[in-house]
Formats: sequence, C-alpha cells, structure tokens
Amino acid sequence: EASLFDCVEGALELGIGWISAYAFSTENWKRSPDEVRFLMGFNRDVIRRRRDEMNELGVRVRWAGRRPRLWRSVIKELEEAEQLTAKNTRLTLTMCVNYGGRAEIADAVAAIARDAKDGKIDPGKIDERTISRYLDEPDMPDVDLFLRSSGEQRTSNFLLWQSAYAEMVFLDTLWPDFDRRHLWHACEIYASRDRRYGGAVPNQPPDFT
Repeated sequence: EASLFDCVEGALELGIGWISAYAFSTENWKRSPDEVRFLMGFNRDVIRRRRDEMNELGVRVRWAGRRPRLWRSVIKELEEAEQLTAKNTRLTLTMCVNYGGRAEIADAVAAIARDAKDGKIDPGKIDERTISRYLDEPDMPDVDLFLRSSGEQRTSNFLLWQSAYAEMVFLDTLWPDFDRRHLWHACEIYASRDRRYGGAVPNQPPDFT
C-alpha cells in the first residue's frame, strides 16, 4: 500500500499522467482460499482508506477488470472511488482488479462479435482502433514504461494489448521496499532508451574528424 501511493506521489512530481497497478489478476483465483480472502479484503480496505487522499491530490481512480466473482464490497469501493475522483485530471490511477490481459482482449473480441452480429459494426472494417475501443479503459494510452519489481522478468498477462511497444524495466527491489526513488530510477532508464516503434535506425554519416 505505502509503496504504491508513494510512487503515485512521485509520479505527480514528474508530471506523469497515467499509472496502472496490478492489484489482483484473473489467475490469482488459483491461490488458496485464505490468500484470496486476504487479497480481496486488502484491496477493498486500501481503496477505502486512500480514496480521499487521492482525490485531494487530484488523482482520478479507475477500475479495469472483470466483475464476475469479484466481491461486491470490492466493487462498491472501486465504484465509489471512481465517482468521487471522476473530474480529477492530474493523474489517472487504474486499479487492475480481477484483471488479465488475455481476458480483456477476449472480452473485447466477444463484444465486437455481438455488435457485428447485431449489425452495429461492419466486420470488414474492424481494425486495431476498433479493438482498442472495446477494451476495459478505451481512453487509456499505450504503455510507455512497463515496470516490474522483485527481480521477476515477465509481464504476467498484464496490459498485453497496451504494452506492444512499452519499454520494459525490471528491478530487483522487492515491492514492499519500493518507493518513488525506484520509480524515478526506472524513468531514467526509460529516458535513455531509443524508441523506434519498429522503424530503422537512421544511418549516421561517418565522422572523419
């Protein structure tokens, strides 16, 4: 909890406009019932404790994820946080709860198929922008920096569509020890990267001096 919100404050200092936090994945249901109960209660209580603080900081809280199976008390806190902070513009914090990147894409494709069947969209005109409009948060920009702590070097099914050209930064610091300084370090690494989005590196003229 402290790590996430210290990073939110650090992001505000840098002028970062969007942060997404992986709070509970669709795969986390495979954990023991006791651990699932703990994570559900923890997420619910964190949102309840922090929403006023986030509102005062000008942070807009959003929720991405599936509704089925999620505790109603968690949904209630997420929706109340969304309503309270809806007009804030300094930073958008997306809480990804009962979220999975594959699930998000599958849900989008299913919704597109239903609308195509009902004649609401032309199947021949479906493109990447169409799919983006059907994602959980259609206005979320593509991910620039994908940051993971604890030395793990995998994306774990997080924001798969949005991270197509994200810069990956993996730090060894354990999440409970993480704070804004680690976020700033990751941003420095990101700033040093050469982002080409699949394009070629321009040929540099030889230097004969």
